[in-house]
Amino acid sequence: MSEFKQNNAVIFGYSGHAFVVIDSLLLTKKNVIGYFDQEEQKNNPYNLEYLGSENNFNFNSLSSNLVFFPAIGSNLVRKKLVQLFETNNLNQIILQHPKSVIASSSKIGLSTLIAAGAIINPFAKVGKGCIINTGSILEHDCIIDDFVHIAPGAVLAGNVSVGNESFIGANSVVKQGIVIGKNVTIGAGSVVLKNIPDNEVWAGNPAKKIK
Repeated sequence: MSEFKQNNAVIFGYSGHAFVVIDSLLLTKKNVIGYFDQEEQKNNPYNLEYLGSENNFNFNSLSSNLVFFPAIGSNLVRKKLVQLFETNNLNQIILQHPKSVIASSSKIGLSTLIAAGAIINPFAKVGKGCIINTGSILEHDCIIDDFVHIAPGAVLAGNVSVGNESFIGANSVVKQGIVIGKNVTIGAGSVVLKNIPDNEVWAGNPAKKIK
């Protein structure tokens, strides 16, 4: 599906990360009409309509002109949501905050957020359902697979690869050419100097396996 352009948006999830998503949507001239969540949230700073749980809602009852976006930090939950969007043929977008920078030669997947201050340099590739969070940097030729979260302030030097569903903690630094596997967690403030296999947790300076 190519990127869909429409002014009315619906989000999934409504807490801290959702507020970042909503701000980006509003700044890109999107009208956020409501949210889906497991239950109606008492904290409703944007005065959005609660549309119900995504688990028991008939999406055919919604306008086909709506944009849908996953506003949840969990990689696994975002994966399920994007799969839900695809199954129901819902319209998806790439959400780029106006104060982020994406090189024209880079490629970004649908339902990915590029937050304020993030920089994606030439020939980088970012998969679907990712979060490239506030002030993070992806240098040239980085490859970020689907449903990855690059936390605020993280810096990935050139030619870094990150596998599906991995999390790179805030203010981490990843050395040029490093390969990080699938479902990996990197602790905040880590300095990654070695390749990391799938399903491991690393932290520290230099980063070491802790789980």
